[in-house]
Amino acid sequence: MRRLNALDPAEAPAKSRELLDDIISRSGSAGEMVSTMAHSPALLQGYLDLSRAMKRSKLPRALSEKISLALQEWIGCGLCLDAHAVAGRAAGLSEADIALARQGTSTDAREAALIAVATRVLAEPSSLTDEDVAELRGHGWSDRIIAEIPGLVALNLLTGSFNLLAGLKLESAGKTA
Repeated sequence: MRRLNALDPAEAPAKSRELLDDIISRSGSAGEMVSTMAHSPALLQGYLDLSRAMKRSKLPRALSEKISLALQEWIGCGLCLDAHAVAGRAAGLSEADIALARQGTSTDAREAALIAVATRVLAEPSSLTDEDVAELRGHGWSDRIIAEIPGLVALNLLTGSFNLLAGLKLESAGKTA
């Protein structure tokens, strides 16, 4: 059940209206989640800024989608899972890649290590150790990539938890499974 309604730009607070108008002028539409986030100009601005920043991440796009799939499986947001599966396919992921990512792993040990740490950053960040970082470095991951993981986790937690709180689901966003 939808708990928060999407806002038309004309209904949105002034700052949200400005942000929505900009998105619509560039993309043609703002989407259900963004239009619903418009209730809070601070949230909408924060989401847009973090989303833009994480697009400059050095994580390969396909790997970023694998991590997002693992995180959203843990968070439980079906809308986000669907969106990341679509984006993953567009980035070249196979159905097997997507299924493994949703299980929090990959056939590539290097990727599996990064996915596992990202999931732990979400689920149990206090359990992370020097050895975890050393293992990632041992797999060839740079400090930049390691440092970007919490940003990707934060973005996924923000979108997944927002959608769950707002009651946004595949059906309410105009999609079918």
